[in-house]
Amino acid sequence: MYLGIDIGTSGVKAVLVSEAGAVVATAARELALSHPAPLWSEQDPDGWVDAAVGAVDNLAARHPREVARVRGIGLSGQMHGATLLDEDGRPLRPAILWNDGRSHAECVALERRCPSLHTIAGNLAMPGFTAPKLLWVAKHEPKIFARVAKVLLPKAYVRYRLTGEMVEDMSDAAGTLWLDVGLRRWSPLLLHASGLDLHHMPRLVEGSEVSATLAPDYAQRWGMARNVVVAGGAGDNAASAIGLGAIAPGDAFLSLGTSGVVFRVTDRFAPAPASAVHAFCHALPGRWHQMGVMLSAAASLAWLAGVMEVPAAALLAPLGERVDGPSPVKFLPYLDGERTPHNDAAASGAFVGLRGATGRSQIVQAVLEGVAFAARDNLAVLSAAGGPLPEVDLVGGGSRSPLWAQICADVLGIPVHRVEEGEVGAALGASRLGRLAATGEDAAAVCTRPRRLASFTPRASVSAAYDEVYRRWRELYPALKECA
Repeated sequence: MYLGIDIGTSGVKAVLVSEAGAVVATAARELALSHPAPLWSEQDPDGWVDAAVGAVDNLAARHPREVARVRGIGLSGQMHGATLLDEDGRPLRPAILWNDGRSHAECVALERRCPSLHTIAGNLAMPGFTAPKLLWVAKHEPKIFARVAKVLLPKAYVRYRLTGEMVEDMSDAAGTLWLDVGLRRWSPLLLHASGLDLHHMPRLVEGSEVSATLAPDYAQRWGMARNVVVAGGAGDNAASAIGLGAIAPGDAFLSLGTSGVVFRVTDRFAPAPASAVHAFCHALPGRWHQMGVMLSAAASLAWLAGVMEVPAAALLAPLGERVDGPSPVKFLPYLDGERTPHNDAAASGAFVGLRGATGRSQIVQAVLEGVAFAARDNLAVLSAAGGPLPEVDLVGGGSRSPLWAQICADVLGIPVHRVEEGEVGAALGASRLGRLAATGEDAAAVCTRPRRLASFTPRASVSAAYDEVYRRWRELYPALKECA
């Protein structure tokens, strides 16, 4: 048996997987988010630990014999979060998260300090990344910065609490702007530009390697053996790729989680920073990937549901499983700024085309289409960077909706496939990395493709209508930016 734990933004998921690769059980715990100021997004690091332990407690209570047979654990997690620890390994402040936009000025300063940043890190300096956050802390909270002994990412902090070891994998480390992504090692030059050194960083391992052993207290608590290994693990999107079997060059998927991602595997380091494409290490040795990232995907629908005080499922139900054409309302899903392709932390969301006769369903449809249009923006820059994507698998919470899947197919103009276990992809991928660390098996034998539950193909007439609306939709961001 193998255990995968995914440290998300809105919650923690744990999944128990059998030797046959089947999901035996899942458990989840919610997480609280804090927005103490405009553009700020923070979480309590110990909340991640409490939620992870609680989720595994639940699995152990319901499936004690299966949990007792766990041989390997894998971790996946939200990327980029700056978790600052003192000499005693305690958090100095709430973690600054991936969707925090306060460090825009520090991005400019970082690129000025280190002209070779794009070449080494393979990415633009964006507020979501970790390095600019440290420059912000140094400027605005100098007493805290002076006490920083280690900087960990979210899943690395959970690993530290579960094992006592401070270790990070290559895929997550690639999102800090401190990694030499091509060489897969920390860059002293990039660290120095942030006022840090190698001693501030955790040890690096590949995602499928052993990083540590589960602490005896937790092994006893969950009835496990004392030699359960914990894999290096992966950032959430790389872990989702492992769960989808996306490990060969050209494999691709679209994630509609809290954030949205268009992801493609590459066999080499292939940066394209000019278009805000991310180039990161994959969770397996000798593999990299490119990503386009939207900061608010399913979060946009969740936001609307919260404003209207109606569950998201109830908002979607009146629309059925497909629509016959675009909504007359257009929506920009930039509720937390945007990364690809705009790299604009100050970008904001908007509805355009509202009239007195506009109904709720038209607004809901506009939100789904706005996220799909943003995904098309990402698909376009990835295609320009490395060739077209002929099809994508669909994962994340948004993958539950056949309506959204069909809208994505019609907007993107390519087949979209809803896959088995698409909602627990990152946790499933983490469990597979835990298995690889425990057994040393060949990755291709473990990281198999999931069964496709449904395929959604573009409808020619609807796609043609979306082409015209997308053209006009793309004019909204620059026009509204001029008015801001």
